[in-house]
Formats: sequence, structure tokens, C-alpha cells
Amino acid sequence: MPNAVIAAGDADFSPVAELDRLAAISADVIARARGAGASAAEVSASVETGLNVSVRLGEVETVEHTRDRGFSLTVYFGQRKGSASTADLKSESIAATLEHACAIARYTEPDPAAGLADAALMANQFPDLDLWHPWPLSVDDAVELAQRCEAAGLAVAGIGNSEGASVGSGSALEVYANSHGFIGREHATQHSMSCALIAGNDEDGMQRDYWWDSARARGDLMDAAALGRRAAERTLARLGARPLATRTCKVLFTPDTARSLLGHLVGAVSGGALYRRASFLLDQLGQSLFPAHVNIIERPRLPRGPASAAFDAEGVATHEHPLIENGVLKRYVLGSYSARKLGLVSTANAGGVRNLILEPGALDFAQMLDAMGTGLVVTELMGQGVNTVTGDYSRGAAGYWVERGVIAHPVEEVTIASNLRAMFADIEAVGSDLDARGGLMTPSLLIREMTVAGAE
Repeated sequence: MPNAVIAAGDADFSPVAELDRLAAISADVIARARGAGASAAEVSASVETGLNVSVRLGEVETVEHTRDRGFSLTVYFGQRKGSASTADLKSESIAATLEHACAIARYTEPDPAAGLADAALMANQFPDLDLWHPWPLSVDDAVELAQRCEAAGLAVAGIGNSEGASVGSGSALEVYANSHGFIGREHATQHSMSCALIAGNDEDGMQRDYWWDSARARGDLMDAAALGRRAAERTLARLGARPLATRTCKVLFTPDTARSLLGHLVGAVSGGALYRRASFLLDQLGQSLFPAHVNIIERPRLPRGPASAAFDAEGVATHEHPLIENGVLKRYVLGSYSARKLGLVSTANAGGVRNLILEPGALDFAQMLDAMGTGLVVTELMGQGVNTVTGDYSRGAAGYWVERGVIAHPVEEVTIASNLRAMFADIEAVGSDLDARGGLMTPSLLIREMTVAGAE
């Protein structure tokens, strides 16, 4: 097997020259768009590279090298908008993209909300957010690491099979520019590792579980063998799972499942859902949605953060600001288009939220179990039974039944149901175990009451 190394994983690789090239292309296209009659224009250009390796039972299953280019252009002729894109940075492809975008704009209907974000909101400071940590990862080294991770899991007594382990490393160079004269450059790396294992047998039942990690820097990744053992422990803990009779009880979401609740909140307070009046949280600005002990804050300039950025997808400067403060909804999640539709101002969230953190409480997981007393711990969610218009919530779940603060047995094949508004208001306790592996960061959350539907 060749000992290949991806270019962006080379410790000597500098992103500066490539970013300068993307910036020059972007500025040139904007000038050409203005020359073609566009009143405004914006460009996003990117180059992404990566290596991903997966193994199963010690054998290599896949080796994937990626090098993707992207170029998208939006032009405005007054309030008429046209967009086109290409995966090719050759001059003839970019020229065709410009032609297509202009042609589309000339035939679209005017939209009063269309246009660039306000010039006064553009970022003018670009601090180093410590996002660039290239990993000179060869295929051989990636394979060895994945094998070590899987082998550590398989070595745990009771683990009989594997769905595999994977190791990945990638980088992204991106430029956003617009006719306000704004040119923003970003460069970041992302590394990951995962392992999925199987325990049990056909007679007594089989269970599968996994673990994963992701980080900007190689040194921040979980040790490979420890990750494999963590996957094994989670898998073995599920053996003997059984359904529950239908009941109403307390529900404790582990951090990785609690993340989805934060995602539902973001969806409900995002501009697109609000101006379409397709959210259960319409007209709730300034209202108490959570208990007073709950705070949710966005920290888009967090060093090494998984979603950190100095500006959003429209060049608007990001800054730290609360979404929920002492339980109260302080703002919506808006880009410039949705802000105009609502008569508001962009919150620098074009392209989504960046490092949205539900601030942790004081209780560790054992103390959260004790606080719950008797109820269901949810470690896995299945299905998409969430209605963001009404807030109705119903999803398949698996986890553990807890009695008197102690895990009694694993649980599977149940459905948990409530309404998101009631769930938000019924958060009794917030754990100290913050999961910071993604752009939505949450600790464990204890909900006072939900319906758990299972075997009758």
C-alpha cells in the first residue's frame, strides 16, 4: 500500500497562496459581474482535501482521498437575483457560471428582501481562531490507527464482532467576497475517529453501539485504543435490553442525544421558519421558554471551536451573544434575507449557528441519575417524529431504566413523546458533562415528565 500523504496534511503546507488565488478569482468575477450590469454580487470559493480510511476485522475496507473545489456566484440586478455554481475553478467554467447567473437574474421576479447583507455589518477584524492544525497522515498510519482502535474494542470480553473503525483527516480553504469590497478568508482542519462494535448472539439477542471523536487538532483526539474500549463498553451495556410498559416518567437525555433538542430549538427560532409562520415559537421574543437556570449562548470565535468563524456566510461579523438568557428567548437566528422579511437585523447566522452552547450545570452524570431517581435514560434516538409547526415530539428511543438513582437494565423499542415547548419548560436539571464535539454543544438534560410508550 503506498505511503501517500494528502497535501493539506503536510505540516509544511501553507494555505496562504491558495487563499490568495481564490481571493483573486473572486474579486475578478465580482468586477466582471458589475461590468455585465449587476448592481451587486457575491462569491464563495473553496478547496477541500481529505483522507478517510476504514477497516473491519483488521482488514482495510476503504481508502478515500478527496480534493473538492467549489465556486458559487450570486448576482443582483436591483432586487432580481440569480445564482449559479461550478465544481471547477477553470476560467472557462467560471465564465459560464457568471453568464448563467446573470441570465437567471434577468428573468426572475424582484424580491424586496433580496440583496447583500448591509455593508456596515461586514467583519473588519479577523482574529486567529486556532483552526489550522494539519496532520501529515499517511494511508499506512491511518490504517494502523484504525486497526488499533478496533482491536482494542474487540479485545474486550464479550465483544464478538465489528462493524469497523475509521480515521479521517481533512482541511478546507474558503473565501467569501462581495461587491461591498469585503473579502474574507478562512482555513481550518478537522480530524475524526470512530468505532462500531457488536456483542451477543442470535439466541440471546445482539446489540450494536459505537463511539466517535472529532477535533481541529490531532492532539485533541481521544486515544485510539481508549475510543475502541469506550465503544465496547457502550455495546456490552446494551445486552439484555427489553421494552417497557407504557408510562409517564422523568427522562434524562445524555449529552449526545440532548444535542438534538438544541437543534429543534434552533430550527424553531430560525428566520425561514418564522417568516413562513411554520414554527411553534412564533412571536416569542422576550418570552420565557426555559426555566431561569437555563442559558444558551453562541460563541462563534471560540478558539479551536468546531464551528468557529470570524464572519458568517454573508461576511457579517460574528460575535458572542445569548440566545436564551435566564430562560428567556433573547433573539432569533437570522441571515440578512430572513431579517428583512421580519423587519429585523441579521444576527450573523447566515449559514447557521456557530458553537451554540447550553451552559453546563453543577451535577455530574451520577448526580443527575440521583436527581432523577426513577426514569428513563435516553442514549439513542430514532426516527424523525418532530413537528416544528406544532412542537409535537415523538421519537423511537433506547437507553436504560433507572430506579432510585441506579441503572436497573437496558431498554429498547420504546417511543418517547411530549411537546417541545413543554420539554423546554420542564428541564429540571442540567449536567456538567458538556459534549463539545459539534457546533451544538450540550450537557445531559433531565426532563420532568414525558410519555414513554412500549409494550402493553
